[in-house]
Amino acid sequence: MKALIIGVSGQDGSYLADFLLKKGYEVFGTSRDAQGSVFRGLNFLGIKNEVHLLSMDPEDFRSVLVAIKKSKPDEIYFLAGQSSVGLSFEQPAETIQSFTIGILNVLEAVKMEARGIKVYHAGSSEAFGDTEGEAAKETTPFKPRSPYALAKASSTWLVDNYREAYDLFACTGILFNHESPLRPARFVTQKIIQTAKRISEGAEEKLVLGRLDVSRDWGWASEYVEAMWLMLQQDKAEDFIIATGKSQSLEEFVSKTFEVLGLHWQEHVSQSPDLMRPTDLSISKADPEKAGKKLGWKAKVDMEGVIERMLK
Repeated sequence: MKALIIGVSGQDGSYLADFLLKKGYEVFGTSRDAQGSVFRGLNFLGIKNEVHLLSMDPEDFRSVLVAIKKSKPDEIYFLAGQSSVGLSFEQPAETIQSFTIGILNVLEAVKMEARGIKVYHAGSSEAFGDTEGEAAKETTPFKPRSPYALAKASSTWLVDNYREAYDLFACTGILFNHESPLRPARFVTQKIIQTAKRISEGAEEKLVLGRLDVSRDWGWASEYVEAMWLMLQQDKAEDFIIATGKSQSLEEFVSKTFEVLGLHWQEHVSQSPDLMRPTDLSISKADPEKAGKKLGWKAKVDMEGVIERMLK
């Protein structure tokens, strides 16, 4: 089996490459500049030399088509795009284009190839918006509240449309928050972990955050890539929510992190209005029952486990 991971340099792409290699796949991975990219995640996992790296611009159809013809994949995993919700408010056009044009080009290329390539698309829980404490299901309507969420909702609808109109095996994993040491520093969980570690080692600094009352469903990234793969092993292409099913506040995440390090978080944390987004979700809550029933997948690592693993 051959797999093409579009966006292999990111957290999910790196863990997915590792997972597929262990399954015996021949793995191809793309970034915009394969020669110049660092591939920190692949190096961290010690697998960079095992992945065939290709340069590809997801927003350039010819580039996408060439990469697919070179790799001849049985499965394509589309994980590329601007991945920060906060940054999407500063770069809305780039964010929306990176997801929608990217997945559209992949779907068009797969349609032209006409040889049954299976496509996984990385969706996001952000597309649901604020469900007011109700656990989101696959049938819950999207109500995006950021350019990032709008982009993810649009690209998910594109996948649904191509699946129905052209009978493609294309599906979306609607992933809730999932973390690891491979998260970039701009993500709040990594910011909390790294700042708390420095403080515990004697650094004289404060952890500055925005809202602490928001709740999220935090899982462990390396578990979530298995769910991506399982979706493409089904007889029928369907969308699935992937989450732990348990939401906790950012304050709880902060509190637990400092507690593990033997510190009182209130002494080291301050809030800044500059870090509060124009719109934000108060509660992000998931119902992953469908994944449990149809994929046989269930998260094993909860928020506390995520924190302990990231602190190592």
